[in-house]
Amino acid sequence: MKLQPLIYSSTVGQIFIGGKSVNPFMTRSRCAARASFAHQCVALTLVCAASAGSVFAADVFQNRPLRVVVPYPPGGTSDTQIRIIGPRLAESIGQPVLIDNRPGASGMLGAELVARSNPDGHTLVMTDVGNLVMTEIVHPNAPYVVARDFAAVTLVSFTPHLLGVNPALPVQSVADLVKYAKANPGKLNFATSLGGATHFAGLLFAQHHGLQWVEIPTKGGTDSITQVMTGQSDLVFNSMVPMMPQGKSGKLRILAVTSPKRVAQWPELPTMAEAGGIPGFSTGSWQGLLVPVKVRSEVVERLAAEVGKALAAPEVRDRYNGLGTEIVANSPTEFTRWLRDENRRWGEVAKKANLKVQF
Repeated sequence: MKLQPLIYSSTVGQIFIGGKSVNPFMTRSRCAARASFAHQCVALTLVCAASAGSVFAADVFQNRPLRVVVPYPPGGTSDTQIRIIGPRLAESIGQPVLIDNRPGASGMLGAELVARSNPDGHTLVMTDVGNLVMTEIVHPNAPYVVARDFAAVTLVSFTPHLLGVNPALPVQSVADLVKYAKANPGKLNFATSLGGATHFAGLLFAQHHGLQWVEIPTKGGTDSITQVMTGQSDLVFNSMVPMMPQGKSGKLRILAVTSPKRVAQWPELPTMAEAGGIPGFSTGSWQGLLVPVKVRSEVVERLAAEVGKALAAPEVRDRYNGLGTEIVANSPTEFTRWLRDENRRWGEVAKKANLKVQF
């Protein structure tokens, strides 16, 4: 049925329906019928208005591409993972997904760019725990505050760290490493990107065992791994994605995985709890998607749903599993809670270490 427009005239006693004037002094029954029809029109109009938000959410991506900023160079964990998701996401929303690498200032440049972008749901940041939690903890003058400037979309994945050492180091296990470090305080060199997730993993491990070693600042995860493989440093914590191939090739000696349970990709590798007697020791790199804080909640929910669908595709899950990465794909509310808990957890580690990092 085609709805007739309803207009209330400012002229006393006049109502127009479908452009025709209705006599307000008609019989009571006809007046009631006309009034009922008018009320139905008003109700339908309100329903349409209420559904406008859902229509907006459904069609918000139909006018231009989705842009995902990665605040690191190409080839890293965040970059690799979003490029796996990208084609599926583009297919689902019917628009291209553009990956925009914006490295600099430990990821702060790219993250700030998204925080200050137009909050229309077309610009996201794909980044990690270091950028979203550690940087804010150790850099009080960071140009953004995650809880204030971003809306969480979804926690995409969690990848445990591996603890690796140079093969020439005379240790075969985590227990050996602890014994050697205690016997040689300050002798070991720990290669790490200061202020990042792997740095905090090393801090937590050293705090638990009361170890002392020299922190060797690096340009990032790849540089840290290279330093240990070439003998410039002795040990490294880093993500499974770049560490596992080097460990399986013998270029690194991998001592343990930092997940609560063993990983399917390397089932013979012990956990830190098994190898080092550290109950509940769990660290890793996680990747998440966020948008500027003023993006409409229904758009945030739609983004989370679309990313979840992409991550559920069999070929995407297979590629993530091959990287040693666990897909999470939680809700915006759950991711918001995760961010808060991670900030509190690692803030305590930084406070105990009196950690201050100059960028």
